[in-house]
This record gives sequence, C-alpha cells and structure tokens, in this order.
Amino acid sequence: MLHGNLERIILGDETNSMMELYYTKIIESLVVITLYVLFRLVTNKFINRTITDKIVQKSRSQLIKRAINFITLTVCLIILLIIWGVEHSELAAFVGSVLTVLGVAMFAQWSILSNITSSIVIFFNHSVKIGDSIGIMETKDY
Repeated sequence: MLHGNLERIILGDETNSMMELYYTKIIESLVVITLYVLFRLVTNKFINRTITDKIVQKSRSQLIKRAINFITLTVCLIILLIIWGVEHSELAAFVGSVLTVLGVAMFAQWSILSNITSSIVIFFNHSVKIGDSIGIMETKDY
C-alpha cells in the first residue's frame, strides 16, 4: 500500500511538471500572438496615417499592408514553432529550403522583387504623389 501511494506521488509530480511546461508554452504563445496583433494594428495605423499625409492610391496601400502583414505573420509563426519545441536544425532546414525555392523563383522574376522593394521604400521615405514625375539616373552618370 505504501508503495502504491509513493508511485502516485511520484507520477503526480511528473504530471504537474508536464502541465506547468504546457502552461508556460501556452502563456508564451498567447504573448507572441498578442504582440503580433498589436504590431499589426500599429503598422496598419501608421500606413493609414502615411496615406492621409500623402495623396496615395488605396490599392498601393493595400499592397504594402499585405507585404508587411505577410512578413510579420511569418516571423510570428517561426517564433511559435520554436516555443512549441521544433528543433532549430529542422526549422533551419525547412526555412532554408523555402528561401532557396523563393530565391530561385524571385531571381527568375528579379524585376518584380525590385519593384516590390522599391515601392515600399518610396511609400515610406519619399513624398511622391500621384502625378509627380520621377527621374531615374543612368548607371554611367554617377
């Protein structure tokens, strides 16, 4: 009888420590998700404020929002995978293979990648409005 009670106490402690581990993972996950939602709200407000300050087409702001939301969602998912115990080497191999495929696809469409990057830079850093003309320097005239 004493042996059975001792086993229950020992197994009970192991179960409690496992539950504590899951509680910490759940709390960490909730913190990450909350931070993601807050960051998304702040960036969307910032983009909307930028739109009102400058006269910009709504479709252009939607593209910027989608790009930024995709990047932040990807980072959030990677952090959640790390919290829930995905091995770093497995995650690195997966991310590396996905980035390799994307890199090859984007290299084939290099102009699309450069257009997306330059539109984000121009959207936030320069006060370009509809109807303004932009001069592009030639590579020889530096």
